[in-house]
Amino acid sequence: MNMLKSKTAIILLAGLLFAGSASAAVSVEQADRLGKDLTPMGAIKAGNADGTIPAWDGGITSPPAGYQKGMHHPDPYAADKVLFTITTENMGQYADKLTAGQQEMLKAYPSYTMNIYPTHRSASAPQRIYDATKALATKSQLVEGGNGVVGGVNGIPFPVPQSGIEAIWNHILRWRGDAFDRNFGVAPMTRGGDYTMVEFNEKGDFRYSQQGMTEEKLENVIAMFKQEIFAPARVAGRILLVHETLDQNKENRRAWLYNPGQRRVRRAPNVAFDNPKEGGDGLTTSDTVDMYNGSPERYDWKLVGKKELYVPYNSYLLHSDRLKYKDILTPLHLNPDYLRYELHRVWVVEATLKEGMRHIYKKRTFYLDEDSWQILAMDQYDSHDQLWRGSEGHCINYYEVPTFWSTVEAHYDLQSGRYIAINLNNEHSMYNFDVSFDAKEFTASDLRRSGKR
Repeated sequence: MNMLKSKTAIILLAGLLFAGSASAAVSVEQADRLGKDLTPMGAIKAGNADGTIPAWDGGITSPPAGYQKGMHHPDPYAADKVLFTITTENMGQYADKLTAGQQEMLKAYPSYTMNIYPTHRSASAPQRIYDATKALATKSQLVEGGNGVVGGVNGIPFPVPQSGIEAIWNHILRWRGDAFDRNFGVAPMTRGGDYTMVEFNEKGDFRYSQQGMTEEKLENVIAMFKQEIFAPARVAGRILLVHETLDQNKENRRAWLYNPGQRRVRRAPNVAFDNPKEGGDGLTTSDTVDMYNGSPERYDWKLVGKKELYVPYNSYLLHSDRLKYKDILTPLHLNPDYLRYELHRVWVVEATLKEGMRHIYKKRTFYLDEDSWQILAMDQYDSHDQLWRGSEGHCINYYEVPTFWSTVEAHYDLQSGRYIAINLNNEHSMYNFDVSFDAKEFTASDLRRSGKR
């Protein structure tokens, strides 16, 4: 255990020393730790000293008995009991394991509580992603300024991160399957608990992770998304198409928007950074979708280190099709009866707005799961350094893939008492990961043909 702590300290020190610079790939000796004292994704394989975090044993590698594709995923940990509950009254004794946003929520809303469950390190990915990650560890590099990655595809580019910007690229390029087709709801909540559900169909093609892909074949496009609103009627038929790029020094994100009223497609360069999210009622930004996406160029990124925190994890109860949206969406916050928190090690990354750059968030703190590189929580500060919004990504292992990804994102505006819940799927059909798309599905010309008045 002392040797493990020493090695971890070396990693953290390296992150602090190189936080502001473009860094090279790690040594062969560091990469060789993957699959040994580190997991294939770069996490500490061992549990923590007091046993409250177990060792990683591969995560969920097969569906539970009775599961069939197309089902809302049964909870493999349904028998777990709540260990204890954090409330406004007792939060002080757990403060060192809470994010700033969670602490502010507990202070502001006595109705907000956190049920803490036993920890399960359920995150997993296919062996080919593990193999690609080990290969990339000695090859991947940031482009000048950190606004892109070169050196290979498929795996996590920086499993032993030396800087905050490397960690955030790990989130952007993490494994989420090859492709998907999903329906979901977005609920922008008033302070009193009212909302009009905005319903979407989204198709995604994660080209970066697909088997046989190369940097040359990518043609700098790591993922493509097409998102259509089908309710409410006043905005139905709007379609957004996005091509996400790998080296954003070469080319920024490409985006197009189809407007059914005008029956025309136009470029949408504003679908980025702090411009409002489509259908979000101003409660979140374009770059907050999926907890963080797009170019990191407007911030300086600092790798603070690892910390043990209570974070949303294995949120199968929140994911259940036995729940209705009215059960989940309560005033001020999601219904805490259906939220599950566990103690996990997370990478802490601080992003500070660069001099001369514009964004509504002057500072942001991200908490990334060590096992999957999924951002589980984040705190966002205004220009006066006041905590403005706190966010949580409630995740599950979609074990038919397998991939560890969010089932619901919640973004809380702590100044207005409003929040927005994204990717609600309880009353929608389950995601289909067994899809593949022709490239023309994600072209601007096809966008015009697929639009409906």
